[in-house]
Amino acid sequence: MNIKVLGPGCAKCEEAERIVREAVAESGKAVEVEKIKDMQEFMKYGVFSTPAVVVDGTVKAMGKMPSKKDVLSWINE
Repeated sequence: MNIKVLGPGCAKCEEAERIVREAVAESGKAVEVEKIKDMQEFMKYGVFSTPAVVVDGTVKAMGKMPSKKDVLSWINE
């Protein structure tokens, strides 16, 4: 599984990355987490509002902060 956190580096984007990493650690599953700051990459996913979270190529959250509960549910789908 691969989770990408898309954001230019603003406080909300950093917080989204922290939440994702905490949820991954809590899940105990092997999940690769990437932080993407490149706007060209955002466009590939159709993301125009950050923070955004992409799980295995599917945009799960855009323009809002995901909760840890949200992230855990995505990991366990």
